[in-house]
Amino acid sequence: MSRLGDQDLHLFNEGTHRRLYSCLGAHPGHDGTWFGVWAPNARGVSVIGDFNAWDSERDWLQPRGISGIWEGTIAAARPGHQYKFRILPREGPEILKADPFAFQAAMPPDTPSVIWSGDHTWGDDHWMAERQKRLWGTDPVAIYEVHLGSWRRVPEEENRWLTYREIAAPLADYVTARGFTHVEFLPLTEHPFYGSWGYQPLCLYAPTARYGLPEDLMYLIDYLHQRGIGVILDWVPSHFPSDWHGLGAFDGTHLYEHADPRQGFHPDWLSLIYNFSRFEVRSFLLSNAAFWLERFHVDGLRVDAVASMLYLDYSRRESDWIPNEYGGRENIGAIHFLRDLNRFVAAEFAGAITIAEESTAWPMVTRPTEIGGLGFSLKWDMGWMHDTLKYFQTDPIYRRYHHHQLTFRSLYANSEAFVVALSHDEVVHGKGSLLGRLPGDPWQKFANLRLLLAWMYATPGKKSLFMGGEFGQWREWNHDASLDWHLLDHEPHQGALRLVDDLNRMYRTEGALHLQELAREGTAWIDCNDVESSVVSLVRWDPAYAAPVICVANFTPVPRYDYEVGVPRAGHWRELLNTDATIYGGSGLGNLGGVHTRDEPLHAHPWRLRLTVPPLGALFLTPEVPAVG
Repeated sequence: MSRLGDQDLHLFNEGTHRRLYSCLGAHPGHDGTWFGVWAPNARGVSVIGDFNAWDSERDWLQPRGISGIWEGTIAAARPGHQYKFRILPREGPEILKADPFAFQAAMPPDTPSVIWSGDHTWGDDHWMAERQKRLWGTDPVAIYEVHLGSWRRVPEEENRWLTYREIAAPLADYVTARGFTHVEFLPLTEHPFYGSWGYQPLCLYAPTARYGLPEDLMYLIDYLHQRGIGVILDWVPSHFPSDWHGLGAFDGTHLYEHADPRQGFHPDWLSLIYNFSRFEVRSFLLSNAAFWLERFHVDGLRVDAVASMLYLDYSRRESDWIPNEYGGRENIGAIHFLRDLNRFVAAEFAGAITIAEESTAWPMVTRPTEIGGLGFSLKWDMGWMHDTLKYFQTDPIYRRYHHHQLTFRSLYANSEAFVVALSHDEVVHGKGSLLGRLPGDPWQKFANLRLLLAWMYATPGKKSLFMGGEFGQWREWNHDASLDWHLLDHEPHQGALRLVDDLNRMYRTEGALHLQELAREGTAWIDCNDVESSVVSLVRWDPAYAAPVICVANFTPVPRYDYEVGVPRAGHWRELLNTDATIYGGSGLGNLGGVHTRDEPLHAHPWRLRLTVPPLGALFLTPEVPAVG
């Protein structure tokens, strides 16, 4: 019995099918397993596997009209059996391919697909119902970015990584204690090369077998949801590896990728680029987004390498790319795909988000598609990340000459809905760890790290921090090793971790820090021009303008006594957080918990505070008794 109706075929071929995983791939039933695969240029397709001793002549599929799909039921094929498609191209020798829609893959380096019939009884009904009511634009979003294979390992067992089920409880405990709202996993779709961190996926529908079965990943997501933690997956629809058993030249022709290498080959990653102009490819990718959001209950997709999708000349020499039909460098097929993706997610998965890793000035990435935007929920602010880290790597004595790297963001901060991220990309390839790259002696390095983390939370935008940065990992991230958890035996690392806990608590409880963080009216400079002292101050507003929070940050190791800033409210201002507090490993210099205003105008405000601003430190203050007017 075919799983494909005429409507399925029509929608697939016109690029609007959104649930292809329900009618292609391998689907076991009472009478065997039904197989369906798209190979329009094949002259024959058979299925080989454990069930037929890998005999290529026994189990042939039949073409379904002119759709390009081959289908058939094999009685002996059962869950757990490994299999591949044997494809006879129009010219040349036979091809053995993994199933593009396989829900399970063999453990790498093995390459077959696996028939899967597992399931999971979900217990996150409350989470999923509440998610539909959430407004990610005004809710706090603090993301803990995790590479599952190197977050924590078991040194007593040959340094093995934790499985999906093993990591669930310790990760949930840790993230809850830190106060993060979401976990973001680096790609978990099956990938042949572990060292790609998942960013060269080969089986988009199969969770990597390295950490367990698909139902084990469902368990992990369910567990996090039941603990009140959202789950975001890094998703890679931009390119795929050229491994012989993958999507490349799938039926002997360039089916998923462009035939011309100037369009279909990525020179940086030596991988293949999806043909976004092909309707069936768009159905394949859009269905994959639905698969993770629907079947695995994920709360968001962080779309990798969006810039490489948007520009035909991305990382190419002038002679190595082909203009679009209008003579431009924009990839029109990719633009249509991304807009379709974001419209689809917004319409069918209430409360779910899409995040663009887009590194250029492409306009309106997070604006609605109806007005010409791409429709993403959020966009990584790559400019902030690079400018800020460059500034922090500068010796404080020279920071006065680089002050613009702190303040430049205000020119574009509201052009998109941004995530300010300190990501995995910034702690690899010789860049060093966040702590290790900061200047000064060990005390100054930790003070700089605390200041960097506080500045991220003072900066408007959702937050994202890669694992290890929260406690001051000394060495660069290594995907083959656990984080250095033993460092938490030492007070400076404990102090950094306490600070992250308190920053997240403050971010989540103080409405001024999240309710308008994506709005122009939510943030204003108090003073961004004190170049000589390398001190900046800003105010964050709640919607009622009743309970503002100010941040005053000193980027030098020189204490600033009697430092004055203008403020918009009279009365006593309470010190919410001081990164130089002794509980964080600081020197304890501060304002004894708060300070009272003086009735003298400053910085266009009616009142002023006279503060002690600690060295390499940041202060957060709010009016003790909020007043209106």
